[in-house]
Amino acid sequence: MSLSPPRPTGRPRTRRRLCAAVATAVVCALTTGTVLTAAGPAAALVGTHGSGHHDPAGADAPAGTAPRITDPRVQAELRDDEVAALGQEHAEEHAGARAAMRGVGEYPQTTRTNRLKALTDSQATLNAAFDPAVFGAFKAYFPSPDFAAHIAMLPTGKVLLFSFERIETNPEKEPAPTQTIGKENAGRAYLWDPAKGSGADSFTKVTPPVIDMPDGLGELRPAPFFCAGHSFLPNGMLGVFGGNLGGNGGTGAKLSLIFDPWTETWTRNPDMSVGRWYPSVVTGADGRQLIMSGQSELGWGTPTPVVERFPAKSYPVPSLKTDTPRNTPVDRFKADAPFSLDYPHLFSLRDGNVYAFGRHPDEQWVFDPVNETRRDLLARPDGRKRGYGSAVPLPGGPNGPEATLFLGGDRDNPSTLRFSNGNWTAEKSRAFGRTQDDTLLLPNGTLLTVNGAYDIRDYGNGPYNPNADLKYRQTELRDAQGNWKLGPVQRLPRGYHSNAVVLPDGRIMVTGDELQQLANDPDITDNMNGSIEIYEPAYLHQGNRPSIDRAPTTAVGYDKNFLVTTTTPGLVSKAVLLSPTTATHSVNTSQRHLELRVTSRAGNRLELQAPPDAKAAPPGWYMLFLLNDQGVPSVAKWVQLSSSA
Repeated sequence: MSLSPPRPTGRPRTRRRLCAAVATAVVCALTTGTVLTAAGPAAALVGTHGSGHHDPAGADAPAGTAPRITDPRVQAELRDDEVAALGQEHAEEHAGARAAMRGVGEYPQTTRTNRLKALTDSQATLNAAFDPAVFGAFKAYFPSPDFAAHIAMLPTGKVLLFSFERIETNPEKEPAPTQTIGKENAGRAYLWDPAKGSGADSFTKVTPPVIDMPDGLGELRPAPFFCAGHSFLPNGMLGVFGGNLGGNGGTGAKLSLIFDPWTETWTRNPDMSVGRWYPSVVTGADGRQLIMSGQSELGWGTPTPVVERFPAKSYPVPSLKTDTPRNTPVDRFKADAPFSLDYPHLFSLRDGNVYAFGRHPDEQWVFDPVNETRRDLLARPDGRKRGYGSAVPLPGGPNGPEATLFLGGDRDNPSTLRFSNGNWTAEKSRAFGRTQDDTLLLPNGTLLTVNGAYDIRDYGNGPYNPNADLKYRQTELRDAQGNWKLGPVQRLPRGYHSNAVVLPDGRIMVTGDELQQLANDPDITDNMNGSIEIYEPAYLHQGNRPSIDRAPTTAVGYDKNFLVTTTTPGLVSKAVLLSPTTATHSVNTSQRHLELRVTSRAGNRLELQAPPDAKAAPPGWYMLFLLNDQGVPSVAKWVQLSSSA
């Protein structure tokens, strides 16, 4: 892979149209508008969000208050004419944007090396107090060629990582080409094969389709699909929708792409009818994908209410490995989804409906995929906007999930809320509020929270300052009774664009956050600018694991019995299906945990009953785990559920 070197300061920026704060009433779409109060960890530089996002996590202060930004870089950019014309707070936003874009000079390799050493040493010291058999343990850390703003655990056992070609190496500047028009605004993707270990040869580049984006420049580049939405199709392929056209604070692309894990290739389908920058995608019980929200092709501030469906209703749903959708369009879903903010949480629950939970408390809806209708849900009772934070469909036994847990997205609020049967109830809170967190369902039905930050591009000491409040490194664990406890710390603080997946062997892969990866890169001159951490949950330190030796290699029908074999029948207490994760921006629409009925046992043979229907578990590929009575899982086998099996 070839990465662009840092730009010389004198290079003309004809295509990289950075948003410049001007002395008018027009606010640059990239400025956050976030003003941190004294309750925050530190006074902050008001800067720009990565990927051009206006998403203040806290309430705005009253107009006319005294300056609350003490950072000298911001004060140096403050203009008297803007203060007079726009007011102090608004002028500070402009000054913060200029300061963030100007940067503070280059970021030396010695600082990166010293940072990584300090984090490595403190991680080892802090984690010595955590018993792995109780809290789990971080066991590996190694370089990766991709920032992994997007991630997908594929049914081949490999992990797809994709993001963008960075335009900066300085972590005090924006590395994403949100404002870039032309060929430098490009996507990239890699596969990591855990079976090959952690060396450079365990990664394979899988470049997205090289296309001419409709920006009028005629410059070919790999499709800029970063900050798109995605979910799995029933045949294990990944549908990826939207991306970045460049400029205007983040202009939505109309891209419709498929990644085929079986051939490890990309396919481009006909464009969507609208551009989408930060959309969400979910796979329903019928195997079709619903695509909602995202900023349109008109740029930031124009979220589209249009809901689209893939494949279009007149096209077949792909179920076989060879069913690659080609020349397959989307079509218009009859009901709209008028979200005012991006990346809503979408879940297909056990009644077959798609539940859509927006970031504003009063934007909560349920969609009927059959009748193509929308109806209101009760407003979220906390009354607060939640930024990027986790939501997880809770285990619901053989019939699939009917309850969803909401966490994070609010740095000042550690509370969690459960939505079930149309009502909201409070659950036990986590230790502290955090945004940008990733919460995973584990094979034993417990939850793990990794990653998190104070705000977008803000780790507690102001935007674009990689020095973090290190509490956000600490994991949190939730048991089956809903109790939370703090666990060991990860090496890097990872916030915006962080990700994590459960691997088939039960380990957890943690990655993402390009600013932190750049700030702690042991060699910024090579092509391995990302990093991966491996966490081993406590169940991997609690004795012998069950084994699963054989599982069906053809698709399993709903409500049907199927056989598996094990050399440890005496250890097997239960069997579960865990859906693979595909996630970005703390949005993970694919998670699902189902416990299967064990209908008979005979020697080393177990007969299991598949979920009753596609409403309980949408068609697709799942990881099948056998667990002992303490919740220790086997290494998984992949099983496909299909309505046509």
